[in-house]
Amino acid sequence: MISSPKFSTFKKLWPYLLPENMPDAKLRLVLALSALVLSKVAVLYVPIIFKYAIDFLNNPTNAAVPVGLMVLYGFMRLISSTFSEIRDATFAKVAQRSLRQVGLKIFDHLHHLSLRFHLERQTGGLTRAIERGTKSIETLLTFLSFSILPIIAEILLVSTFLWIMYDFYFAIITLLTMAIYIIFTLKLSEWRISYVRKMNENDSQSQTKAIDSLLNYETVKYFNNEYHEKERFDQSLRLYEKAAVQSKISLSYLNIGQVFIISVGLIAVMILASQQVIQKTMTVGDLVAVNTFLIQLYIPLFNLGFAYREIKLALVNLESMFSVMEEPEEIKDVPDAKPINVIGGEICFENVSFSYQENRSILKDISFTIPAGKTLAVVGSSGAGKSTISRILFRFYDVIKGKILIDDQDIKSVTQQSLRRSIGIVPQDTVLFNDTIGYNILYGRMDATKAEIVEAAKQAKIHDFIESLPEGYDTTVGERGLKLSGGEKQRVAIARTLLKRPKIFLFDEATSALDTRTEKEIQENLREISKNKTTLIIAHRLSTIIDADEIIVLEKGKIVEKGNHQTLLKENGIYAAMWKRQQDKK
Repeated sequence: MISSPKFSTFKKLWPYLLPENMPDAKLRLVLALSALVLSKVAVLYVPIIFKYAIDFLNNPTNAAVPVGLMVLYGFMRLISSTFSEIRDATFAKVAQRSLRQVGLKIFDHLHHLSLRFHLERQTGGLTRAIERGTKSIETLLTFLSFSILPIIAEILLVSTFLWIMYDFYFAIITLLTMAIYIIFTLKLSEWRISYVRKMNENDSQSQTKAIDSLLNYETVKYFNNEYHEKERFDQSLRLYEKAAVQSKISLSYLNIGQVFIISVGLIAVMILASQQVIQKTMTVGDLVAVNTFLIQLYIPLFNLGFAYREIKLALVNLESMFSVMEEPEEIKDVPDAKPINVIGGEICFENVSFSYQENRSILKDISFTIPAGKTLAVVGSSGAGKSTISRILFRFYDVIKGKILIDDQDIKSVTQQSLRRSIGIVPQDTVLFNDTIGYNILYGRMDATKAEIVEAAKQAKIHDFIESLPEGYDTTVGERGLKLSGGEKQRVAIARTLLKRPKIFLFDEATSALDTRTEKEIQENLREISKNKTTLIIAHRLSTIIDADEIIVLEKGKIVEKGNHQTLLKENGIYAAMWKRQQDKK
């Protein structure tokens, strides 16, 4: 259950309501509020003009007078509507700039959060929380500024008019009716919000399940689990349906109660006015004016419950969004961080220990060095900590103990951007953007020219394949690059990494998911592009690393063997046993 929103939410929201990059925001706010006041003043004169028109028609003396009053009556309504539109048009730019500013800030913040956060998140629920949160800003601006405040102002103005123009009792009945109406509306709306929260929670769950299922479309098909996925999705929809029905029924209760309260108040005022008309202390025009005042007042009040619910819900949604925005950045640059200066690219792990959770160590006091321009391969069984080495080298996580040096510079002391700019990675599972092949290669260095993209593709041995496609470099690759084969995706990844021009290469089981022929072709490609470059290879197939200058064997987070291919075979240890098993499978 989402906790009740606090006043602190308004404090968090305030900086976004008047965007810093919009100098005329305050002026627009003043103009919008001024237009709001003028609109309400104009609409208050409508019943008064109507009163004089009715009274004159009871005792006509000049045919031009009622025509003029009717024109003025229509003009005041026009003025009121015009100023309302001016208000909305003037403030629209401020509201939309606020939405843009918040959306951009949270998008940027999400990219600065740690890999740990992104591995634990639920994408569907997270995107819904952000979407609802940003839209809630517009909701708050609309309802607070242009619904709640105008209603309160109108109640006070109408009550004052009735007191001054007619009788103290008219004002008392009106204020009492409004007070009962508002208390009833707020209390019932508060009760209804629990159902709306349930709707939101179930909506987020259903979206999370739907996105998760569609992203794993092939897996669903492999195991014939379409019916299971449909039932799983329908479970959330059923809960949403139940909450939505309860919300609708409670809305009916609210509407009936509101109409009852307003009707009683209206009857009381009209009986009082009718008596005064009979006693000749009020005219028929006065009775019509009082009736028009109250009806004019009650119409926006019917939306009060909706406005209150939307405001409360907006605050709940904002609270969820701000909780994401307040998620701390796990990996931060130190205050005096400088760009890394990679000359040769020597990498040194000194007594490095790391764990994702306190009670489960992954790397235990490991030390090794990759001399500049040399290649080191890391092998080991699944879960030994091989891929963790690549993650801490990229500083997706910080080591718990020890340090990692590149050319004698502790990677914790340099900027993350410069560190990651220096390392080029070809991962095992290459995920491409749902865009063109050209864009996916360009992603390696966004300021590259078309000629540089083509050159990188040629070096990655994929240029000829791209040229053979009807749309060439403008061919879209589909969601996660699924329109391309595994080998084609890997070559696009290689081209992207080449375009980056890194000083250090990291191949994280880059060919383990490919067939033998494609693997050999890409392996030769990788050897060629990484020649004389410091290279770290995370390997599964030992045949791909026999030329490495050094190989280290990880077992349960510790280095248990170290040496080149021939040396490790002679030792007849873990590496030799792994080699024998893989050779026997051929």
